[in-house]
Amino acid sequence: MRRSGHPLGEWSRDLGEGPSVLGIVLAGGEGKRLMPLTADRAKPAVTFGGTYRLVDFVLSNLVNADILRICVLTQYKSHSLDRHVTTTWRMSSLLGNYVTPVPAQQRLGPRWYLGSADAILQSLNLVYDERPDYIAVFGADHVYRMDPRQMLAQHIESGAGVTVAGIRVPRAESSSFGVITPGSDGQTVRGFLEKPADPPGLPDDPGCVFASMGNYIFTTKALVEALQRDAEDEHSVHDMGGSILPMLTERGEARLYDFSENHVPGETTRDQGYWRDVGTLDAYYDAHMDLIAERPAFNLYNRRWPVYTHSGQLSPARFSAGGIASESIVSAGCLIRGQVSRSVLSPGVLVDPGAVVQGSVLHDNVRIGRGAVVRGAVLDKNVEVPPGATIGVNPERDAELYTVSGSGVIALGKGRLVS
Repeated sequence: MRRSGHPLGEWSRDLGEGPSVLGIVLAGGEGKRLMPLTADRAKPAVTFGGTYRLVDFVLSNLVNADILRICVLTQYKSHSLDRHVTTTWRMSSLLGNYVTPVPAQQRLGPRWYLGSADAILQSLNLVYDERPDYIAVFGADHVYRMDPRQMLAQHIESGAGVTVAGIRVPRAESSSFGVITPGSDGQTVRGFLEKPADPPGLPDDPGCVFASMGNYIFTTKALVEALQRDAEDEHSVHDMGGSILPMLTERGEARLYDFSENHVPGETTRDQGYWRDVGTLDAYYDAHMDLIAERPAFNLYNRRWPVYTHSGQLSPARFSAGGIASESIVSAGCLIRGQVSRSVLSPGVLVDPGAVVQGSVLHDNVRIGRGAVVRGAVLDKNVEVPPGATIGVNPERDAELYTVSGSGVIALGKGRLVS
């Protein structure tokens, strides 16, 4: 390869060599809206679906698409996330592949990340080391399946500086997302608004807008130049959605990728196009209920596009006499002596005789004592519900003792004592 003196260099590839892509996963947010599950960990490290962590979904999508050099940028309460990534996501060093957590390095001075764009700016040494043609910048806390190669192909064909993945959502939900206004060709991004209160609907569907999924593919030069310009703007919030996307949109360099056109092997007509932002307790709970429906809205059992994780060394789940589970996901190491329905149980959960668990999400090593009742709750790891106790039975008492969401989901943090 022939390279110039520019940090990125100019180099020609051998004939037949495909484009090189560096994956950057943004995993440094605090996740305040998901408290108390994020009281002791970063949001991407929160358990989902029994055995997974939220970060496993984006990493699985990238790896299944042969994007095998991935940096996970971390910041807040990152220990469990760092440990999970380093122990689970071990790639072939022989082939130069890796998934590595990258903490805030303070390369530009003694400060934390000012925003997601500043996080990448402070980590540009990773880009200069790899010299990729393209950079896939993906969020770390969404539940979905996606083949990024299809988005990359559109990006390359368009010659854009950035391509942003969008999904149609009801216009009433627009204040929770970055909203993309497409041009008449359906691909050019004409406008980008961060969490607007009253955006215009789509011409062909006035009740919907295109929400940004937080997944971007950049041509490397365009991203580096945009980050450098943004760093010089003292009024910028230094955020990908709030700063970089509007900048490149104004310059005519942004394109939209419609997620509904993405297809992965093994998908069903029901789960094709499924994407959930699980940033609130209600969204997190609802996404779990999607998993256990008679016809699941999201299929965890697609072996042709698997979601990878570390499942641990545990014995199979066991059901003792009187132990029943219906419409539920029960992980390894669970011992069910009571009754469980419409629930998701992580490894090591114990449900004692006479206990009833309904419509709940129980994380690792939760214990439900004899005769206890748990309904409509999310219990973080190591919570013990003593014999005869109730959660989800007395709303007034629950509101005094625990976190209760707007829709009535009751949440108890890690190791919380139950009265």
